[in-house]
Order: sequence, then structure tokens, then C-alpha cells
Amino acid sequence: MRVRFAPSPTGHLHVGNARTALFNWLLARGQQGTFILRIEDTDLERSTRASEQAILEDLRWMGLQWDEGVEVGGAFGPYRQTERMQSYVDHTNRLLAEGKGYYCFCSAETLDAHRKAQLAAGLPPKYAGTCRNIPADEAKRRKDSGEAAVVRLRVPEGRNVTFHDVVRGEVTFHTDVIGDPVLVRSDGIPAYNFAVVIDDALMKVTHVIRGEDHISNTPRQILLYEAYGYHPPTFAHLSLVMGPDHAPLSKRHGATSVKEFRDKGYLPEALVNYLALIGWSPGQNEELLPADELARRFRLENVAHSAGVFDEDKLAWANRHYLKICEPDRLATLAEPHLRERKQIVGELSADARAWLVSVLPGMAQSVDRLPQLPDRLDAVFNYQAPNEPLDQMLVKALAEELAASPRLTDKDLFRAAANRVKDRTGLKGKNLFHPIRVILTGSHEGPELDLIVPAIDRAVGVSGLGPVIGCRERAAAVAGLP
Repeated sequence: MRVRFAPSPTGHLHVGNARTALFNWLLARGQQGTFILRIEDTDLERSTRASEQAILEDLRWMGLQWDEGVEVGGAFGPYRQTERMQSYVDHTNRLLAEGKGYYCFCSAETLDAHRKAQLAAGLPPKYAGTCRNIPADEAKRRKDSGEAAVVRLRVPEGRNVTFHDVVRGEVTFHTDVIGDPVLVRSDGIPAYNFAVVIDDALMKVTHVIRGEDHISNTPRQILLYEAYGYHPPTFAHLSLVMGPDHAPLSKRHGATSVKEFRDKGYLPEALVNYLALIGWSPGQNEELLPADELARRFRLENVAHSAGVFDEDKLAWANRHYLKICEPDRLATLAEPHLRERKQIVGELSADARAWLVSVLPGMAQSVDRLPQLPDRLDAVFNYQAPNEPLDQMLVKALAEELAASPRLTDKDLFRAAANRVKDRTGLKGKNLFHPIRVILTGSHEGPELDLIVPAIDRAVGVSGLGPVIGCRERAAAVAGLP
């Protein structure tokens, strides 16, 4: 089995295209096949190497490493279409020599006039065949003399083109509605339907998995396979990814590219897991599974043909799960840029500062959806404002005195022991005890559990590389008015 993902490097990787890449990758991994990455860069005006590199980076970030293709190599390269031009020229000459293709000299104005006339007559627009019967030697003479021409495929008349789509079943088109498609533009650049067939055939691609917007291209491509005597691959057309309003997912719905979701603080395993669930289910009433297990269970035959809706709330749900189980050292690395942005990390990150991150972030990650929310959970560590509100002075004094006489509350056991001593001195308990302690030590009425935030505060005191931190002892003393 050989599958391919072939993006055009004209912008960022859309999550719909990322899902197409993922389904190809899942099939290849699950069936011990080969996943090929090919770059379709014949749109010379819009294609850029910067865009190509961004797409490669996104795919690698998602963990969709390719077995063959750009920057990896393989036996069927090169893997950029602009580096395969001679192959297209050879195939064009072959098609013309065998009379299966022909030069078309129609101007854009003529084609537009024909199209409008067909639409006015209630007919599907297709090429009128104006140049179809020009003798080959006359056409060649006109082309050699410098007259602009495209190359078209001579589509057989009066027959059906039928193919089996793994997702949608049997699909049939009649050649009367297809027309003779352009294969090579007048500037010599191959059209999509031409280049993709040549590339897939020569790269021995066995399964083409792509979006349903390509269904109408498929009969033209099958006719090209036939013209060259190539065996067509198995086709599977995926439903498009829709927004909540069931329109194709676009900028008006918010984030649409992999980069945007990366920047918003989603983990790659969460995005991969969620994209796999759009139009497919791993079964057994399970949804949160690692990529290797998704690949083991993935079958094209189980992909739904109905449109899938991209629900960011469900993506956040998946991300919350993966943040909870994220390895602490990795979580610290992922969170660091967000903490720096909020000045919670300053200067070089010392070994002690990193150890502090590793110790406190897993607890904080239990109640966030995305990485940028972690600084909010740590805000009480770095941004303390003594409360300016009435408090039980007996409790304030007891807490200040207990903390002055105690070691710093660097773990939950030390904090609980101190709280119990305050409880014994004041007779307060439950909310009447712990809520005022929260206000005194954090300056806020809400936030992470005290078992988490209090040790995080005291462990951070004096650690180089972190923003300035006022310890719990000093906070309680300030509220009590003690030196």
C-alpha cells in the first residue's frame, strides 16, 4: 500500500487538509504501507518555499512523519512538481503523438462566450470542441509558429466513467458532461488533473484519499489513466470539515490552520486525536487514544460520508485530557514561552526554576484547556496584592504567628499542619477557616486549590529565573501589620 499527501505550498496548513494527511498516515501506519509527501507547487505565482517549510513543520509537529518525499527522498523522486517538468513534457508528447490529446487555440474570450451561451441554454458548461478536429500537422505548424495553445485530452464520447469510492460507493459520470479538460496551459505548466495522474502513476500510489471537492476531477483522471495504460488507484473522498453553521470551515469561524491551533496552546496529540474523530470512530465507545492505536483500528470502509463539524469545545476537551497526562518535564518546556510572556519567568531559566516548573505545573494543568491558561493559574504566585477588606483579626494574627514560627510551606503536608494549628487556636474550620486563608495568602477569593498554590508560592521564593515572589510568611505578616 502506498498513499500520498500532496499539499500546495500557497499558505498555512488548513485543519481540513491536516485531517486528509492524517487519514492517509493512519491508513499507511495501520497497514504497514508507505506514506509519501509530495509538494504540488506548479502554481508559480502563489507557491513559496516559506509556505512549504511551514507545512512540513506542521506535519512534523503533528507527528505525521513521512516515509518518502521532500527532504526524505525515495526511489520515485523528485517530490516537488516543479522538479518533474521533463516527465510532464514526455507524457504530453506521447499523448499528442497517439492522438489522445490535441492543441487548442481558443482564446479566453471565445471560451467565455461559449460558456455563457451554454449556461443561457440551461446546459452544463463544457468545452465546445472547437479545436478538437484540427488536423495534427496543421495544429503543430500553428504551435511551432508561436501561436498560443493549450493541450487538451480527447475525451471519448457517449460513455460512462464509473469508479468505486471506498467511502461513497459506486460513482458514475457520463462523458457528455465532462468536456475535454486542459492538461497543459499555454505557458507549458501542467494542469492539476494532468500532473497528479502522472505523479501518482509513476510513484505507484495505490490509494488516493482526498477531499470530496475532488470527486468531479476523478473521471477526468481515470480517463487519463486509461489513455496511458496506467492502472488507476483506489479512490476515497472524504467529506469536508464544516464549521458549526455547517458551512465549510473558514476564517469567519475563527482559527482554521494547524499553526493557529498550535499558537493557541493545543497539544499535537490532542489535535491529531480530535481530527481522527471527524468522520470516523475507533469504536468500542472510545475516543481518546494515542495515534498508534488509532492507526491500528483505522479502516477506510468505516469513514462516514456525511460532513463532519469542527467543534473547538471538543478539541479543548481532548486537549484537557492530554495536558493532564503530559509528562512534567515536557509540560515545563511547552509552558515556558507562555510564562515568559507574562514575566513569570525572567532571564535565564535556572535549574532550580525548571525544577519548580516541573513540580508545580502538573497540578495546575489539571484544570486548564490550553497552555496559555497556565500563567493564570500561577498568577497568585507572582502578582500579590494584600487584601483590603474586613477579615477576622484573630485568624489573621494566628496565621501570621504560625507561619513566622514555621518552615516555609513547600508541600501540602506542611501547609495542612499549619492550617490545623490555626484551626486549633481559632476554633474555625471548613470554609470559615480556609477561605480567609486563601484571601490572606493569595489576595484573591478564587484560584487553584490551596494545597497546590500555597506550596507553589513558597517553593518559588528566592528562585533565580523566576519573577519576584513574596512568600506566604511575608504575606500573612503584611496583612496582620507585623514586621
